[in-house]
Order: sequence, then structure tokens, then C-alpha cells
Amino acid sequence: MLNALIADFRIIFDRDPAARNWLEVLFCYPGLQALMLHRLAHWLQQHQLPFVPRLISHIGRLLTGIEIHPGATIGQGVFIDHGMGVVIGETAIVGDYCLIYQGVTLGGTGKESGKRHPTLGDNVVVGAGAKVLGNLNIGENVRIGAGSVVLRDVPADCTVVGVPGRVVYRSGVRVDPLEHGKLPDSEAQAIRALLDRIEALERRIEEMEAERAQVPVAVGAPERPCEDLTLCDWERIAKVAAEVTAAQRQLGQLNLVSGDDPAGKRCRLSDRALEEFFDGAGI
Repeated sequence: MLNALIADFRIIFDRDPAARNWLEVLFCYPGLQALMLHRLAHWLQQHQLPFVPRLISHIGRLLTGIEIHPGATIGQGVFIDHGMGVVIGETAIVGDYCLIYQGVTLGGTGKESGKRHPTLGDNVVVGAGAKVLGNLNIGENVRIGAGSVVLRDVPADCTVVGVPGRVVYRSGVRVDPLEHGKLPDSEAQAIRALLDRIEALERRIEEMEAERAQVPVAVGAPERPCEDLTLCDWERIAKVAAEVTAAQRQLGQLNLVSGDDPAGKRCRLSDRALEEFFDGAGI
């Protein structure tokens, strides 16, 4: 227990640039104080002492705003940064040198007994407000983005974002524990790809309509496919038009259809709403 406390103390100077001296860290870092109380409560819990471990856990919650069940297993060198609102359940296991930000929940689902809380591997980073729920296995060096809700196992060396959490990045390179805010926006990238496809289809329709307009039609003759524009061409135009219509309907709820176009049917990446959306996503 003493070695774990020393590692908890030292890791703060490595990961928090605001840590200036040992006195400030010892008295002004609630994450360290919560871990100190937890390690005592956990030791008493292992020796089957009734009531006292939960009382120590409750006192730690009142003093620090961090609730750690005495039954939770926490490795050495764990850093709970700020920590207000952090909840770690009874059967949770946290690996060595994990970094946990404020508002994180390592919780269970339902009222099942046994192992019902997540297991975090070594060097895992859990961003502010993230929720990891259920008996999940989070691999080593995983980075969970702020506000994500993880409901499935995550392999090692991955980045998870979203609700529910999705793996958006895989790498064999260890992640920087302080870069939990630099995460890709997978939703914005998907919308961007969809808009690119719509623009390409609209340009193709305009080209086909221009070709059709240049085809001479005899006066009084019935409309029919001519030699320059075959029946297959018209079928292809109809198919592309149907694809554009379907894509525009999918984007209708997002208000991404341009209001500058008289017909209101064109999606332009230069529209102000789209520019603001993609600028905010960083893509």
C-alpha cells in the first residue's frame, strides 16, 4: 500500500503542470486524498472489517466529491485530476498509471451480482464526463473521449468517442495522456463524405441535362430516345436523381440544404451553416 501511495504522489508531478510543490499536492489535490482514503478502506475491506470501510469511503466522498467503493481495486500511479463527481463501483478494477478526469463513472448496469463494473488496463485515459458501464474490458493505452458512453469492450491502443462509444482510431503507439481533448469527430466526417457525394451526383445530373438540352428533337415527333442519348442514359439520369433525392431527405432534418438556391435543392459546402459546422469539427 505504501508503494502505491508513493506512486500516486509522484505521478501528479509528471501529469499536472500546475503541481508546484509537495505541500500543495498533499493538501490541495482531492484526487490524491481520495486515493489515500480508499487504499485504507480497501485494506480494511480485504480483512473483512464491517462498516468501517464504507464509513471511510463516505467521509472521502464528503471531503473530495469522489466516491470510490472500498471493494474497487485500483493500481499504483493512478491520477484522478480535479475529480469532482467521479464514481468508481465496487467490482471495478483500474490498472496502473490510469488518468481519470472529473465526472467519470465506472459503473454497473442493472442489479446483477458478481463482477458488474468495468476493468481498465494500464495507462488508460478516461476523459471528463465519460461513462463506462457494465462488466467491460478496456485494453491498455485506450483513450476514451470526454462525454463518451462506453457499453462494449475496447481493444488495446484505441481511441473511443461518442454515444454510444465507437472506436475511431487504432494504433500501436502509446497515446499522450494529456491529449484527451484532441479527438476526431466521426459524425462530422460522415456528413462531410455524404455531402461530397451529393455534390458529385448533382454535377453529374447537370451534365446529363445539358447533354439532353443539346439534342435536336423534330417538331411534332413523339419524345423518344435518340441515337445520341439512349434509353440507358435516361435510366441512369433517373437513378442518379433518385440517389440525390434520398440523400437530401436524410439531410433535411439537419437543415443542411441551402436556402440560397431558388429551387432549394442544392447542397453547397460553401454555405455558412456548413462552414461553421465543419470549422467547429476541425475538418
